[in-house]
Amino acid sequence: MAKMSIDDLKQIKEKTAKETSLRGGAASIKITVHMGTCGIAAGARDVMNALMDEMAQTDRQDIRVVASGCMGMCSCEPNVTVKKEGEEPIVYQHMTANKMRQVFGRHVLEGEVQTDFALAKM
Repeated sequence: MAKMSIDDLKQIKEKTAKETSLRGGAASIKITVHMGTCGIAAGARDVMNALMDEMAQTDRQDIRVVASGCMGMCSCEPNVTVKKEGEEPIVYQHMTANKMRQVFGRHVLEGEVQTDFALAKM
């Protein structure tokens, strides 16, 4: 194993801090990917990976991404809930990686709810 430098350790620290900040702390936007067994079987991991790719391309610190279990709508999986401060949460159904990229760009960043994919307001 190659010897690590101080710069290598600083890069690891910054990367880890950025990754963990996605899961905790105060935020004005919360995106929940429902990753119960049914969600994972339906493709929730691909949706989460697409979301994390989109998050990596933006420098927004006010967006939190969390994973949760099944919300009881197994026939509509994978489901994603987008909760913006001061607005009702929107649940999206039958999500794919491409749909997730569209929801992130249009709803999360620009504020336009993607009604074609929406299951419900909660």
